[in-house]
Parts: sequence; C-alpha cells; structure tokens
Amino acid sequence: MSKTHFILLALLLASALATVASTHRSRKQFIALENAQAEQKRIDIEWGQLQLEQSTWAKHALVEGIAIKQLGMRAPDATRTQYVMPDAARIQAAVPTRTVAPAHADAVAGTTAAASSAAGNAAAAPAPPSTTTGVAP
Repeated sequence: MSKTHFILLALLLASALATVASTHRSRKQFIALENAQAEQKRIDIEWGQLQLEQSTWAKHALVEGIAIKQLGMRAPDATRTQYVMPDAARIQAAVPTRTVAPAHADAVAGTTAAASSAAGNAAAAPAPPSTTTGVAP
C-alpha cells in the first residue's frame, strides 16, 4: 500500500469516529430537550392548578366564612359605625384663592368696600362637600 492509501484510511477512520461522536452528542441533546419539554409541561399543569387554588381561596364567601368561624370576626353594628366628614377649614385651605388687582387707582376706592364685603360673605359660607373616596355623607 502506498502512503496516500494510509492517509485516506486515517482520514476515513477520523471521519467515522467524528460521525459517531456527533450522533452521540445529538442523541444526548435530544433526550435533554425532551426532558426539558416534559418538565415544562409539568410546570404548566402545576401553574394552572395553583391559579385555580388561588381563585378558590380568593372567593368572598370563603374569606367571609373563615373570618367568621376561625377568627370570630363580624360586621359592626350600625350604632358603632362612624362617618368621618372632612374639616371645612382644611377644604377651604386647599382651595386656592385668587386676588385681582384693579387697573386704576380711582377704581380701587370704589370697589374696596364691595370686595371686602364679598370676601366676608365667602368666608362665612359653608365649604362645598368633598368628593374624596371613602367619605360617606
């Protein structure tokens, strides 16, 4: 045999060994992929079960039943209920006031008395009701 035959035989054996190694790696990776997909399916099923369990535990009737039976809680009587009304001074302080400066000095003398009486009436008027959430009339 010639030297070229030995080189070709060595290349053929190297190619065959590389093919076997590549096939083995491919099979191992495919098995790992199938295992990961099975794990994903198992986790998806568990996630669905946990969502169902959460929705069951979050039902109002179940929470109310546990509060009554296990914790001894109950709704307060109407005589014990207190409604908190907003303070008129806080509401008035929260509303910005605007002052208008007159254009001429002679207009100041004629409107000063009217402006002061209007300001006095506005201070004596009750504050409008608050629209804050949670405040009952």
